[in-house]
Amino acid sequence: MSTPPTRQTQSYLRGLFAQRGLSPRHRLGQNFLIDLNLHDVIAETAVVGPGDLVLEVGTGAGALTSLMAERGAEVLAVELDPGMFELAREATAGAKVRILNVDALAGKHAIEPQVLDALREARGAENRPYKLVANLPYNIATPLIMNLLVDDAIRPELMVVTIQKELAERMTAAAATSDHGALSVLIQALADVEIARILPPSVFWPRPKVESAVVSIRPVPERREAIGDLAWFHRIVREVFLYRRKNLRHVLSGVERDRWTKADVDVLLASLGLDGRLRAEALQVDEWITLTKALKAQWPDAPPPEIEAVDEDDE
Repeated sequence: MSTPPTRQTQSYLRGLFAQRGLSPRHRLGQNFLIDLNLHDVIAETAVVGPGDLVLEVGTGAGALTSLMAERGAEVLAVELDPGMFELAREATAGAKVRILNVDALAGKHAIEPQVLDALREARGAENRPYKLVANLPYNIATPLIMNLLVDDAIRPELMVVTIQKELAERMTAAAATSDHGALSVLIQALADVEIARILPPSVFWPRPKVESAVVSIRPVPERREAIGDLAWFHRIVREVFLYRRKNLRHVLSGVERDRWTKADVDVLLASLGLDGRLRAEALQVDEWITLTKALKAQWPDAPPPEIEAVDEDDE
């Protein structure tokens, strides 16, 4: 059997899929990147090179996987579709690649244990740093990124992912803009986030209905330390943004409503130099950190819920 090419063009994929009786599955968010130069852009943005450990989710037919392996990286790949799993195994035969045929998520709020076990094994006793580099299926992008970002034990040193442009714009949105929301605050409080490239639908097959973006997310440990209780920070940001059309004074008076009054809210906000007439989207990330810490100091016994991924309708 001839070795499958690393550079998988649309014509090559069409022929291969027809030969194997396969077709792209919309339910799994399968849109294959067919602009060959953009695979290089993703790998270069992630600075993938010799000695790197890379987690890739949504491997597809293995084009990006093969490219990263060729650049000297060890790749732990995850592919849910059995047909794509077999194609990726053939494309990466002989390379330093391990592919898991599982769903990367065990539900909305947790990474699949089999993926975590394989990642721990690859990282070894020294807890080797790793990168997430992937053309992510749109339907898992937010929960996967957030689950990796908030867990100190499995947080990657860098994420370079292809996601919906709309989601990328929300992640990078500045305060006081229409796209700024809970997701913007939570990610920017933990990482440097930037859009590296906008991708039109024409560079994928099948063509999605929306534009995409290559996004770089680099966690900043010092920011994580500054937040303190991350679950509490997460809870307050999400609760306030659930009522983003209400002013800060009104929304905060409903948080732990049995434990303080609007007059108490006024006193606290004044002590922090915050205007209670502002809406949630007006606050800068450092102001959110100051506010959530002050609330935690006021109610040190208030139990936060488990951290959850930010839903689209949370905002």
